[in-house]
Amino acid sequence: MREGRTREVPALRELFRDRFRIGAAVSTRVLASQGAFIAKQFNSVTAENEMKMAEIHPAEDAYAFEAADRLFHFAETHGMGVRGHTLIWHNQTPDWIFEGPDGGPASRELLIERMRSHIRTVVGRYRGRAYAWDVVNEAVEDKRHERLRRSKWLDLIGEDFLRLAFEAAHEADPQALLFYNDYNETDPVKRDKIRALVHTLLEQGTPIHGIGLQAHWNIYGPSIDEIRQAIEAYASLGLRLHITELDLSLYAFEDRQVLKGRAPSERLAELQRLRYEEIFRLFLEYAGVIDSVTFWGVADDYTWLDHFPVPGRKNWPFLFDEQRQPKAAFWSVAELAQAKGTRSHLATGVVRGDPEGA
Repeated sequence: MREGRTREVPALRELFRDRFRIGAAVSTRVLASQGAFIAKQFNSVTAENEMKMAEIHPAEDAYAFEAADRLFHFAETHGMGVRGHTLIWHNQTPDWIFEGPDGGPASRELLIERMRSHIRTVVGRYRGRAYAWDVVNEAVEDKRHERLRRSKWLDLIGEDFLRLAFEAAHEADPQALLFYNDYNETDPVKRDKIRALVHTLLEQGTPIHGIGLQAHWNIYGPSIDEIRQAIEAYASLGLRLHITELDLSLYAFEDRQVLKGRAPSERLAELQRLRYEEIFRLFLEYAGVIDSVTFWGVADDYTWLDHFPVPGRKNWPFLFDEQRQPKAAFWSVAELAQAKGTRSHLATGVVRGDPEGA
């Protein structure tokens, strides 16, 4: 099956229809050039950048909704769901939001009102149309001895900026699922800090429904045991889990080498195939708590991992190659999805939202 390029390529959205949504991060440029392919393969889309605050709210009295409106129109035309990404983040946030009238730092009260206004406006515009939102993104610190990342949100408002953001999002759309989203989510130290943070939010009565695991992984790690332990830890809070930004780099993060040639070697392609197979096998085991799996891109012709962290370096992290043809990894994932008798762990009996619709 893996060698059969001439046979019909099944759609991921159909393969996993009864398990979880299958999504892709896109831009309006990618939608314009790959729209038919995206609509066939996926049933959910996320804006890679065009709904982040710097893009959608560049000035206090100005919003730029054109790109987001086009994404929602595309999704609704093709019967797809939309994950909103992201409302509050330390990065890609315009400077004006943190500045007071005198040019100094904004007061706590002013920044809270600006945050609430932004969330009310953006979430309110798409009320009933986005099935989920990444409300707060990457607020947990990677360093061992600090829980929260130093940011202007934390410095000017305090730790309760997270609770206030979730409350504002829930008020703007009570039906939307609200997520805390982060990377390095399988690292044991950061995993425990993320879980502790979300546990605290729940104890405060915060309207949070799930945790987003970004899953920017590679063919060498994290181990399946680490991923499993993270899923178990987060699911123990009684929340839903979304895999929000999945890609499998061919390089370990600290690796600065550049592969020669225009395609990965057979050895690397096989390592990637095996990794995708074991990762999706695990996702299927936990389909009782994982509602959505979103790739942070569509195919190998474009990925944010190109030139990062090494300028000029190409990467090939997805199931489809640069011509949007299925790779060996795709066929392994397809075979898993088609296998009979795969049952899930931690099935809660509570699934918010149909996997096939918004």
